[in-house]
Amino acid sequence: RLVCGDVGFGKTEVAIRAAFKAVVGGKQVAVLVPTTILALQHYKTFSERLAEFNLHIDYLNRFKTAAQKREVYRKIREGELDIVIGTHALLNKQVQFKDLGLLIIDEEQKFGVAAKEKLRQLKVNVDTLTLTATPIPRTLQFSLMAARDLSIIRTPPPNRQPIHTEIRVFNEALIKEAIYYEVQRGGQVFFVHNRVKTLPQMVEMVRRLCPDVDVAMAHGQMDSKTLEKTLVDFIERRYEVLVCTNIIETGLDIPNANTMLIHNAHQFGLSDLHQLRGRIGRSNKKAFCYLLCPPMSVLTPEARKRLRTIEEFSELGSGFEIAMRDLDIRGAGNLLGAEQSGFINEVGYETFQRILDEALQELKEEEFRELFAEEQAKKQEFVREVQIETDTEMHIPDEYVANVQERLLLYQELDSLEDEEQLQAFAEKLRDRFGRLPAQVEELFDGLRLRWTCRRMGIERVVIKGGKMVAFFIANPQSPFYDSALFAALFRHIGAEGHRIGFTMKKTARHLMLVRNDVQSLTHARKLLHTLYEGATAEVAGG
Repeated sequence: RLVCGDVGFGKTEVAIRAAFKAVVGGKQVAVLVPTTILALQHYKTFSERLAEFNLHIDYLNRFKTAAQKREVYRKIREGELDIVIGTHALLNKQVQFKDLGLLIIDEEQKFGVAAKEKLRQLKVNVDTLTLTATPIPRTLQFSLMAARDLSIIRTPPPNRQPIHTEIRVFNEALIKEAIYYEVQRGGQVFFVHNRVKTLPQMVEMVRRLCPDVDVAMAHGQMDSKTLEKTLVDFIERRYEVLVCTNIIETGLDIPNANTMLIHNAHQFGLSDLHQLRGRIGRSNKKAFCYLLCPPMSVLTPEARKRLRTIEEFSELGSGFEIAMRDLDIRGAGNLLGAEQSGFINEVGYETFQRILDEALQELKEEEFRELFAEEQAKKQEFVREVQIETDTEMHIPDEYVANVQERLLLYQELDSLEDEEQLQAFAEKLRDRFGRLPAQVEELFDGLRLRWTCRRMGIERVVIKGGKMVAFFIANPQSPFYDSALFAALFRHIGAEGHRIGFTMKKTARHLMLVRNDVQSLTHARKLLHTLYEGATAEVAGG
């Protein structure tokens, strides 16, 4: 089962209860986490939460000595340990469970491919609970662990408040004011700076600005004992400010820390910023997150969008919207880079299938064109994706379907429809569930019908604005469409009848276009193109 919940929504509590149930049933439990700090944190949380039940709990990470590790391995093998929490050390060949019943994976997206392969071998006959903070439909279609069951935690813990998030230009006066405000109300502060080399300079700056405040430093290259001691001291409130790298990003739970300053925030990814911000605001106190960066005018457009997104979506449970906006900003391309081995797991089965089809089609049209000439000639559709640009509102309104996730699922279903019969069945389902169709949804359906016609006609983009329609044929001059009987018939038909039917064909350096004035609506545009298409196909059929 895959459990999705925003940062701080209680996924760990679900894991603790599942682990307890497994141990009561006589099984061992393994909890796999991405960082050494998180292993320590979970060990403390599990131990405190299950203290009265006399369970045997231990952890494995790089802080343990070789002798201590050997002792833990022995206890696991002989069944003396009920719950073991660990990083990649848990995947060591020496770890042999006597009777493993439940595997819990926290922040599963943080693990590498090799680790995931070992996990697959480990979990053949074991129940698996996977925890993640980003419920995006695309990544959940076929989640990495092939989890068919999915639970989403939408409700925040009681009295939890949204985090006040602001983008500010780096300013020492602001840093000083933010730190003193938090310290005076008895809280603690994270100052995040993601460059280990210049981290000591940041510590000096904070000490200079706030001489009477206790400041500590933490980063991943520190000696393990020192790092552990620093974090434990911060958790136990011996320090008021922790100047650190994004080592604190995953799962650290310090309810008393409620202000965060992120230096050079424009250099972080969206999910990193969201996870970092999730380290504060974990109690009923109002939390503040300041994204410090150079003036907006000097940032790249992508960096500006990222920062504005994190500032805009500060409500509880906004991880979903942030993840969707991240996809808009970066595009799906980053998921599909050559360096990503086995990316079917990352993008979901349907997306993978579509990419594979497109790649095969490209090969058939270009490298192996002669081999597949006959197949291409018989092809009914020459375009996969049609872009429609119009002034008309084409969408499912929020007031018609309030739930964001529900709307996305409906869009996904709509995208898979192939003909009028399926569309009518879909429309009937919408009426039955949500009531009478609003005008925007009717327009969306008309847009879909127009898209079907364009796909058959080799049109990949249509612009309908101010009563004028411009339809762009396939941009690739090597496309088999230009060798097809359909294109020849369309060309002849427009040449002979163009003036009468109101269409003119225009050619630029890059595009071949159909132009028509006096187009009132999407329905009108579809009817005009459909009439043209029928005339051309009739000519092809007649020989």
